This record gives sequence, C-alpha cells and structure tokens, in this order.
Amino acid sequence: MGNFQDLDHLDGVSISTTTANLYGNHRDDLVLFYFRKGATYASVYTQSKLISENIKWNLNIKTKKINALLVNTRNANAFTGKNGFKGLKLLADDLSNMLTEKQKEEEEKPEKIKPADILFACTGTIGETFPTEKIKSSIPDLIKKIKYTQNKYIWMKAAMGILTTDLKPKIAMEECKIGNKLIKIYGIAKGSGMIYPSLATTLGFVFTDLSISSSVLKQLLKKNIKTTFNAISCDGDTSTNDMVSIFATGEANNSQINNVKDSKLEKFNNCLHTVLLNLAKRVVADGEGASKFITVSTINCKTEEDAKKISFSIANSPLVKTAIAGQDPNWGRIIMAIGKANVNLIPNKLSIKFGSFNIVEKGQLSNSYNEIEVAEYMKDEKIDITVDLNVGKKNFTAYTMDLTRKYIEINSNYRS
Repeated sequence: MGNFQDLDHLDGVSISTTTANLYGNHRDDLVLFYFRKGATYASVYTQSKLISENIKWNLNIKTKKINALLVNTRNANAFTGKNGFKGLKLLADDLSNMLTEKQKEEEEKPEKIKPADILFACTGTIGETFPTEKIKSSIPDLIKKIKYTQNKYIWMKAAMGILTTDLKPKIAMEECKIGNKLIKIYGIAKGSGMIYPSLATTLGFVFTDLSISSSVLKQLLKKNIKTTFNAISCDGDTSTNDMVSIFATGEANNSQINNVKDSKLEKFNNCLHTVLLNLAKRVVADGEGASKFITVSTINCKTEEDAKKISFSIANSPLVKTAIAGQDPNWGRIIMAIGKANVNLIPNKLSIKFGSFNIVEKGQLSNSYNEIEVAEYMKDEKIDITVDLNVGKKNFTAYTMDLTRKYIEINSNYRS
C-alpha cells in the first residue's frame, strides 16, 4: 500500500491541475482530463436515491465519446438544486468553447467540442452552495496548463488534486499485450470517509490506450466493480457522489474490440480488475482514522449474495471494528455479525479463522484456540477474518478498516 507505481505517458490523455482556492489555502482543487481526439468511456454511479447534480448531468450525456472530465473538490454539488446544475452548464459552456479554440490552434483537423462532450465529478461537503464563479474563473488557467506528455509527477499531482480528507494519493497501473500491442491501464482514486459504494465519497478514474467500444467498456466495468469498489466499506455510508469511470483513447492502435467475448480481452480484463482492486484497497487503507486494514472472506456459501451479506455484516459492524481497533480478539462479535446477516446456515458446520488461527471449528470453540497468541496477531496492521459456512461453493471478500477515536475526531470536526 505504501508503494506508488511509476505511471508515465499514456497517449491521448492530457492532464491539468490548478487551484480555485476552494479550501482557502491555494492547494490544487481542480483537475482536468482532456482527450484531444476523444475517448470512449463507461461509468458506474452511486445507487443513493439522493444524487449530486454532477451525477444528474453525467446521466444525461448520451454521446459515446467524451472530450473532457473536470473534477472539483471541497464541494459535492449535492442538494444544491437548480443553481448547482446551472453552474455545471455554465462551466461546460466555457470549457467547450475554450477547448474548441485549443483544437483550432493545435489540431490539423479541429473538432468542435460541445458541452455534452464533458463529464463532471464533484466531491466534498453536501448542501453548500456550488462555487461556480470560483471554478469558472480558474478554467482559463486549467486550459493554459494542459500537459500533453505525462509522467509520474503529473499523475501524482492529479491524484493529490482530487483528495478531500484523504491522507494519501491513490494511483495504480498495469500493462498487458493484445497481439503485438502494449496496452496501458492507469488509474487514480480518492475516498476516505462515507465509504460503502453501492454501484464513498469515492471517485475512481481509469485510463487506457486500448481501442474498444463504449458498450464493451460498460460491460467490463460493471463486471469488475462487483469485487473491487463494491467490495469495500469504511463506515457503511454510501455517498451521493460515488462515481467510477473508465476512458479509452484508442491510441494503442490495436484492432478495435467490439465484443465482450473477444478472446483478446482476457488479459486486459484481468489487468483492469487488478487496477480497480488496487485502487479500492488503497481507499480502505487510507480510511479516516484507520489503523488496521481488514479483509473479511466468507467462503463455501450456497450463494454469492449470502457470502456478501455476511462479509459486509462483519465489515460494517461498529462492535467488530472497535474491537479490532482495540486489538481485542473478541470473536463473539463476529458470531453476532454472522447471525444478524439473515443468511440460512448450519451452526455446527460453521468455522471462523483470524489469520491462520482457528477460532471456531464445526460450530464450537476450537481446541487449539489460544487467546494470548490470537491477541498478539491482533496487533498486526493487516487483519484477515475468514468465515466458512461449509454449505456450498460460493465466496465473497470484503475489505474494511477499524473504527478508532481518530475517525470520530475527524468527522466531529469535519466542517470546523
């Protein structure tokens, strides 16, 4: 988790960061991703019934290619009503006009970029007036600072520019070959609190130079999101702004992929899953006040849904999370969380492990259980919990963090 991979140049993606002084300390708080030749794309969004204005904007976009993504921090643009949506339209008008002028200046065959060719991502406080004018006045600087050649420093600036309460930037990369073409997959994300995606304030953006249709990208993203961003929880709260998107520039010049069953996709699909899981785990590891990274695996269930219910019942339990924060091997709280998950099980088949230590075997305390040894294990920064129902073959793994005094301190002072 502490290592940052060496993301470099990815053809077709241009990045710019600047400050709109949204935090009052002149940190980068605006990030622009510009696709000068367009990019096919796919997105998944929060399943909250109250969604931000930028999610509403994005859901109205019907084009199959996107030219820009603008990300702002500090303000979620949620519960801001007509003025919040109107602000995005004003920003889209300005961005489209300025990027069209840039096309005329720099491209042999310039294209007109329309407001509907632009996506928005917003993150920050819910219910505060959207700072349209501050962002609007910063757009010329964003356009001026567009970098056509990327390196690790620029990717890191982008990852830093989208953070809110996060302590660390989150970046990941993988490469694979399709035929003789090297394909790059780069990703950045943010999220630290309000994390329980149902697709926290979680944003994830993945970029590739693969030539692939939007419809296939959508299928790949929906498939891989289930066991990555939809397998994490910091505090059990789903944001109004959750958004994970993938953009494909086509600059690798592979033969276009239009079918999700294309055999050439297997390596790419595996690499995409690795990038998404890497980013999702980094969100959990950087959860607000976290001192432990917790993996909860529920195995040998009748259905994957049963396994998911139990994993998240444990991962979202304040009693489990506080016990782990206190390094207490209180396995009774795991029993409690399993029992409340509303899953049919056979008690005398149930087994539980902390790391490699057997806690419960066949429905009763293991003869090998040694609380002193397990208490020593609970001091580790990474804690693995395995629940085995022994009634089927379906599994699910969730990732979470502990609940510490620091979490309460951060959130009681969030707007101070």
